[in-house]
Amino acid sequence: MLKLNVNGKLHQVDVEPDMPLLWVLRDHLGLLGTKYGCGVALCGACTVHVDGAPVRSCVVPASAAVGKAVVTIEGLGGSGLHPLQEAWIEHEVPQCGYCQTGMIMSAAALLAQKPKPSDADIDRAMTNLCRCGTYTRVREAIHAVAASPASAAAKKAQG
Repeated sequence: MLKLNVNGKLHQVDVEPDMPLLWVLRDHLGLLGTKYGCGVALCGACTVHVDGAPVRSCVVPASAAVGKAVVTIEGLGGSGLHPLQEAWIEHEVPQCGYCQTGMIMSAAALLAQKPKPSDADIDRAMTNLCRCGTYTRVREAIHAVAASPASAAAKKAQG
């Protein structure tokens, strides 16, 4: 039995310790926003945050998340949409949409570390694969959130 803190709620799951976190989230907790893509940590569709860091949940054993805070796309915005989710809509980022939850989770981690990222910062951090090739729109959406007054207010409150 593992105890996991996912999106601010404690869950007990009866799984093997080496089960990938992705499958615990999807199959045991019903959080279907985190997607399975490649299964070998290359595509990023399964990206979640563990203690604020973006991780590819398809290769992280569930036991590695015990005692840590896991955030999925369902918990990113709290009770509403996260500014990145709003920017994704405004900038029409998704086409097929499959990779987008992982992209948003990676972008949120980037902005938490670097509130005003350059294009090069974005390119380095956003290693998620998008079959539809919406990388330019991803960059525009990230810059829009970084430039927003809400982003400045959040940074001021943190610092």
